[in-house]
Amino acid sequence: MRLGLMAVPVAFFALFFAYPVTAIVGRGLKAEGDWQFGRIGEVLSRPDILDVLWFTTWQALASTALTLLIALPGAYVFARFDFPGKQVLRAVVTVPFVLPTVVVGTAFLALLGRGGLLDELWGVRLDTTVWAILLAHVFFNYAVVVRTVGGLWSQLDPRQEEAARVLGAGRFAAFRRVTLPALAPAVAAAALMVFLFTFTSFGVVQILGGPAYSTLEVEIYRQTAQLLDLPTAAVLTLVQFAAVGGILAVHAATVRRRERALKLVDPAQTSRRPRGAGQWALLGGVLLTALLLILLPLGVLVERSFDGPGGYGFGYYEALQSVGAGGSSTFLVPPLEAVGNSLRYALVATLIALVIGGLAAAALTRRAGRLVRGFDALLMLPLGVSAVTVGFGFLITLDKPPLDLRTSWILVPLAQALVGVPFVVRTMLPVLRAVDDRLREAAAVLGASPLRAWREVDLPLVRRAVLVAAGFAFAVSLGEFGATVFIARPDNPTLPVAVARLLGRSGELNYGQAMALSTILMLVCAVSLLLLERIRTDRSGEF
Repeated sequence: MRLGLMAVPVAFFALFFAYPVTAIVGRGLKAEGDWQFGRIGEVLSRPDILDVLWFTTWQALASTALTLLIALPGAYVFARFDFPGKQVLRAVVTVPFVLPTVVVGTAFLALLGRGGLLDELWGVRLDTTVWAILLAHVFFNYAVVVRTVGGLWSQLDPRQEEAARVLGAGRFAAFRRVTLPALAPAVAAAALMVFLFTFTSFGVVQILGGPAYSTLEVEIYRQTAQLLDLPTAAVLTLVQFAAVGGILAVHAATVRRRERALKLVDPAQTSRRPRGAGQWALLGGVLLTALLLILLPLGVLVERSFDGPGGYGFGYYEALQSVGAGGSSTFLVPPLEAVGNSLRYALVATLIALVIGGLAAAALTRRAGRLVRGFDALLMLPLGVSAVTVGFGFLITLDKPPLDLRTSWILVPLAQALVGVPFVVRTMLPVLRAVDDRLREAAAVLGASPLRAWREVDLPLVRRAVLVAAGFAFAVSLGEFGATVFIARPDNPTLPVAVARLLGRSGELNYGQAMALSTILMLVCAVSLLLLERIRTDRSGEF
């Protein structure tokens, strides 16, 4: 039964992930039909490529350390404190995670870039510096730490630490010996995910880093789309693939360790109102951090979208309705059409992700053997493998019958669904594993087919998880950029692609329209997330 459920997801990933990636790498490493593995050494010995590898690694390490430093106090506050507006604030700090990286880059450009808030107030510009990249990465990944670590922290019994203090341990010693070992797997898992997202960073580095900084993902895009150097792009893809595979293997080990170690309580029993000046100061510090780190960039983004040459108004939004406004030939259609395109593509991608991810989660419900664990790891690979490689691979592989999809609209939702499937699996799998097998067995004894047993037993219990999974899949599909930038047709751009095109052209009108489109995209993602917060399937807040 499990193998039958795995057949469709495996076929989907083989055809739309493994095949395009393998084809693009093979084309880069083959010459006249022979493999040229010597190219790997040649590429990796180039000084410019070594600089890219070094920057990719150290900025990911710095981003991870800075994110942990800033977000861990927030994880504690959400886990242990109960205060008015907590649920709304939890949703607000999670908004950046589901925002497209293009919007994140645009928001920080409005804050730190030329003509941005800091430039106007104090003449300070941080765009094209590494500090802008690091701050944007913290902004983007703050919620990963808060929800992953805070979700576990809220379920740890505080009486264990209190017992250690009664036996003579100080506050720090009790935390170090009791709480920290229990939290360590969650902290490690969060750190690995932050490292993965920053190691493969694309949109943020491309917008804020300028030509001086390039991660592996940005360099793959440059070598593929601008220089047409497929051998170099293929080698860099293999390097990124190996790194991502190692990260995911370590992450899977930390997750299994966490699952074995936990003895949890209801989060409602562990949170209370802050007590004393120190705890109120900590809460105030976390609120100030959320204001400056998260709300300020988003607020500046919205403000810039209304600040036109003639004063505040809807000029930039109105310009989105016309083709070639201000003499620009950036689009073949009005940029505002990108909103409808993105919504349609995201809806289709969400449906595909739910079907593929739902079948995969059902196949993984019962833990078993290396085959199933390997399949679980396979499902996570699209989060870290170069989306640029996937997009370009689509163009060179899905161009012949019976799968000649280059001119088909379905190509974009297929690429977006690859990113949505891991979120569906991660959301539905814990809930499906919690369903008592005896219910399924009773249904089978009464004559129900496997499909009917799923419909009558599993589906009612996981309905809310399906809604949450759909929301996450919709949000990440809406913001997918790396692959879509290759395959979105000029007359059907998506919102992230439209924003990137506008930012790539000079002129105040293009910049203002990019801010307006980014604001629209941000609002759609924020509404999706607020709806998710209302229908969360658990009270932990964990991803």
